[in-house]
Amino acid sequence: MNTENSYKKLRKWNAIMAVLHFVQGIAMLAISRDFSIPLTTTYLDFNLQANTILPVTNEAMQLNLGQFISVFLFLSAFFHFLLILPGIYEWYVKNLKNKINYLRWIEYAFSSSVMIVAIAILCGMFDLPSLILIFGLNAMMNLFGLMMELHNQTTKKTNWTAFIFGTIAGILPWIVIAMYFFGAVSSVGTNIPSFVYAILVSIFLFFNCFAINMFLQYKQVGPWKDYLFGERVYILLSLIAKSALAWQIFSGTLRPM
Repeated sequence: MNTENSYKKLRKWNAIMAVLHFVQGIAMLAISRDFSIPLTTTYLDFNLQANTILPVTNEAMQLNLGQFISVFLFLSAFFHFLLILPGIYEWYVKNLKNKINYLRWIEYAFSSSVMIVAIAILCGMFDLPSLILIFGLNAMMNLFGLMMELHNQTTKKTNWTAFIFGTIAGILPWIVIAMYFFGAVSSVGTNIPSFVYAILVSIFLFFNCFAINMFLQYKQVGPWKDYLFGERVYILLSLIAKSALAWQIFSGTLRPM
């Protein structure tokens, strides 16, 4: 049974996580070289020479990769900091006792969606509208996670509908990313850096660990019978996954030459 001391320890842990994410975000901005990637849009236009309608690709913007990577680190730092503030902390504890954490899923909807966009870019997706769609699908996956916890507040038996829909929403971006990745691998003369392979495998596994953690919580397997154990696993997974992605990208593209 959880005591008030258990929640106070969780408060300290959130404070530590806020600092760790914030420091990494600052470090990413401070030591990353200036490296930008062009994002594009494509539309149909009439080509006079070919006398037909053809797709035209234009550069929409330049994305500074170091700054973009720091975003999901700062987002996590901000939300962990929120959870330790007076008033919000008490609300957080009240929700944990009811086996729900609203801010976790809201934070993931933004931070993990930035992460998935970064991975898509590294695999060759530079089309801005497609990146926005991937961001939205991944955000919806996390909001289905919130819906899973919210819905099961009122059920006697676990209802897995939101979990299933969230899994569908979550797997679609990875399918598209895999299409870009293996399309590049199969192209003659294309050399995919080894760090991209590592990112694709490691972050895919980490993303699945979040779903497994929720599954074990609702199946109440072993220590997952305690909702706070699952909460601590979420926090630890978040730190490891974000740190792994940030520094793998740094080592591959952002470290000073």
